[in-house]
Amino acid sequence: MMGLKDFDYYIEKGVVKKKAVDVGRAESLRRESENTYSSLVEYVKVIGFNIMNSNLVIKMAYDAVMELIRARMLFDGFVSSGYGAHEAEVSYLRKIGFSESDVQFVDRLRYFRNGILYYGKEFDEEYAEKVLNFLKRIKMILVK
Repeated sequence: MMGLKDFDYYIEKGVVKKKAVDVGRAESLRRESENTYSSLVEYVKVIGFNIMNSNLVIKMAYDAVMELIRARMLFDGFVSSGYGAHEAEVSYLRKIGFSESDVQFVDRLRYFRNGILYYGKEFDEEYAEKVLNFLKRIKMILVK
């Protein structure tokens, strides 16, 4: 896993573009993230964490985090696309004042989620619970 570049790097490379604020799209992403989060919390309340659902919890939590980051970027007049877009979005957390440990946690989550999708990586319930707790902690900060 390579280290994240500074957000301005992604602007220079054209992965991120400055654009007009898109409140409608940002609100839609925020609502979608909230729906994903609420569904995930309900699911875990009923089923709990186990080895069979750990990857599902991780993927859903990742989706909810990324939707909130994208919504925040749209509120701030940025959009990302193409190769490196996910890294750029994670890097944006630095720009808006998140701690380096939080940025690194999301970057590892991004990397691990790719491992689940493309390489058959499996995670345990401990990590899934850690990811969900992280999402609970940062979601209100991102919504502001």
